[in-house]
Amino acid sequence: MSFQAYLDNIQKKTGKTPDDFKKLAEEKGFMKNEQLVENLKATQVLDWLKGDFGLGHGHAMAIYTLFKGEKRE
Repeated sequence: MSFQAYLDNIQKKTGKTPDDFKKLAEEKGFMKNEQLVENLKATQVLDWLKGDFGLGHGHAMAIYTLFKGEKRE
């Protein structure tokens, strides 16, 4: 499955776009100026995405990868 397919499936499941997740992460204190805050553990973000949005590990990792600014094909 492509990275974009992960994002598309996440949007179908949650109704949230990647930009929505970035805004929510800023509200949660995980991001500032579209960058992950220093000393943030990946597990904190993954636990939030899994718990609040019902994402599986792979889908949560796709959002975390997006937060890190990595672009995947």
